[in-house]
Amino acid sequence: MDKNILIPHRLVLRIIEMFEYWDISRYDRVIQDEYRDILRELYLKMKKLELREAYTGIIRAKDEDARHSARIEYLRQRNFIASQYAGDPD
Repeated sequence: MDKNILIPHRLVLRIIEMFEYWDISRYDRVIQDEYRDILRELYLKMKKLELREAYTGIIRAKDEDARHSARIEYLRQRNFIASQYAGDPD
């Protein structure tokens, strides 16, 4: 059973940054694949958080022009996630 937990945003950023510095080239292929998968999932999580913030921008827009701009940005980010991660961005 998968359970979700709350991890502070800053900590997730620090974990990603630490992972990016690790040189795993000397490790077994299984470890390298696992490393890439974990890092990819962390990147995806951060992109989904950014997408949620972009959606909030639509809701909080002050006028129709701002709402339109926010919607365009939201759709741009959503399409990027879909193309880069081939998954459901929602």
